[in-house]
Amino acid sequence: MRFIQPKLNFIVVLCVAVLSGCTVGPKYRRPAVQAPDQFRGPAPEVTSPGTASNSIGDLNWESVYRDEQLRHLIRTALERNYDVRIAAERVIAAQARLGITRADQLPSVGVGGSLFSEQQNFGNGIPPIQRQAGNVSASFAWELDFWGKYRKATEAARANLAATEWGRRAVINTLIASVATAYLQLRDLDAQLEITQKTLQSRKESLLLTQTLADGGRGSMEDVRQAEQLVYRASAAIPTLQQQVEQQENFISTLLGGNPGAVARGRTLQDQPRLSSVPIGLPSELLERRPDIRQAEEELVAANAQIGVAKAALFPSISLTGSAGFQSTALTNLFTGPAGIWSAGGSLFQPVFEGGRLRNNVRLTESQQRQLLLRYEQTVQNAFRDVSDSLVAYRKTSEARLEQEHLAAAAQDAAHLARIRYEAGSATYLEVLTNETNFYDAELGLSRARLNETLGLVDVYNSLGGGWK
Repeated sequence: MRFIQPKLNFIVVLCVAVLSGCTVGPKYRRPAVQAPDQFRGPAPEVTSPGTASNSIGDLNWESVYRDEQLRHLIRTALERNYDVRIAAERVIAAQARLGITRADQLPSVGVGGSLFSEQQNFGNGIPPIQRQAGNVSASFAWELDFWGKYRKATEAARANLAATEWGRRAVINTLIASVATAYLQLRDLDAQLEITQKTLQSRKESLLLTQTLADGGRGSMEDVRQAEQLVYRASAAIPTLQQQVEQQENFISTLLGGNPGAVARGRTLQDQPRLSSVPIGLPSELLERRPDIRQAEEELVAANAQIGVAKAALFPSISLTGSAGFQSTALTNLFTGPAGIWSAGGSLFQPVFEGGRLRNNVRLTESQQRQLLLRYEQTVQNAFRDVSDSLVAYRKTSEARLEQEHLAAAAQDAAHLARIRYEAGSATYLEVLTNETNFYDAELGLSRARLNETLGLVDVYNSLGGGWK
């Protein structure tokens, strides 16, 4: 016990010295970012600055997208989409890299043994000589992290893990927005196809009436030919729309991680639920909510820690080694008698001349840190722009949708009046053709306006960092 106690005291003192050793390299401080007082571009009903908990970005995606079929598609995509699954594997790999890097802070211990047996025969009546030997030993090696090289490397690996996790959440955000956008575009194509098919049926009936009037002497073959043009124009648009519908379904199926196939529908574009209000919150909250901003910051943290790793290489490295075990020429006496062996030692290495490699490595890590600092600031700036762009787009598309509704109503009434006047003989069929075409274009324009407004809300939600929660 008197022999072991000094060893234990030495180990305790050594561990305290290592743990209290200095750490070189800069400490991380979050960069100061000039956030605007409020976002530019919100609609009047969205203008309220909001509070810390008052933002659509804080809502779960199921609270924003209320079409049950769309929710089902998003759930399926989150489970099966390849980009999300690849991002999850990146997180697992980053966890493993953190474990590998953290292991460098700990000592390495190994055990081993050997067995040797030999017999020599000399002949001529000389008895053979037999020799046996064996040993069992344990070895110990530890490079002391006096300058914090391994602690800084672990800090960098931990930050890279966090960055990878935020990257996974950014992939989730993008996927949710992509599925919602693709589904709403599909519903717009459905609406356009339905409008075109309805228009085609109406124009066929109009052609039949025009032919009847021409046969009765109240019309002309020119009117019939103009009516036929309307029919053929609508008929020609249908195959193109059907092609776009199937291709959009294939795209959605791919987002869901499946093979091309049909996609079930939910509510129409016109019946999509809308939020009664769209709170946006404070611009400063965006720094905590947007995954791409958080990812950029964690990458900056890792680069900052790598400076410490590079600077620690300029200082001496201190290593401890030791081994202990048993050795004997008689296997039966391996663990008895005076068979114990041990050794202990230490080493110190100070780089003297490396041709500027170490100092240039410090310069390299410092430059990489400055690059990532600029990238972080750029990411924040682009995020503010994304939000402002999406807000002004949502406001203007809402205004355009309202005006398009008025246009469609006026065009429908004009087409109806032109038809009545033509049947009464007080208008030419050219007026009917013009007004029918205007009404058809206005209906398609209204469908696109509704799509743009709905997609505007998707963009607002995504730009505010909503979706990954």
